[in-house]
Amino acid sequence: MQLAKVIGTVVATQKYEGLEGIKFLIVQPLDKQQQPKGEPVVAADATAQAGPDTLVFIVGSREAAQALPNTFVPVDHAIVGIVDDVNAGD
Repeated sequence: MQLAKVIGTVVATQKYEGLEGIKFLIVQPLDKQQQPKGEPVVAADATAQAGPDTLVFIVGSREAAQALPNTFVPVDHAIVGIVDDVNAGD
């Protein structure tokens, strides 16, 4: 899992069968200090609750496909959790 921040949305007029009703969001992966790490990615929102500026947990690869209601759909990243608070103690 990796911490990320939602920075945008994706509108898809056509989706693969099994992805109907799933939101796609653009997320920026973050490091431990909540600074951008790498390039933004598109993630399917398995929580159906994420929105702009939301801190989230994302997973990639096979775990991303398994996080969605219809498993083994063609996605590279999925949002699997909403972050309520971050406490990065010393």
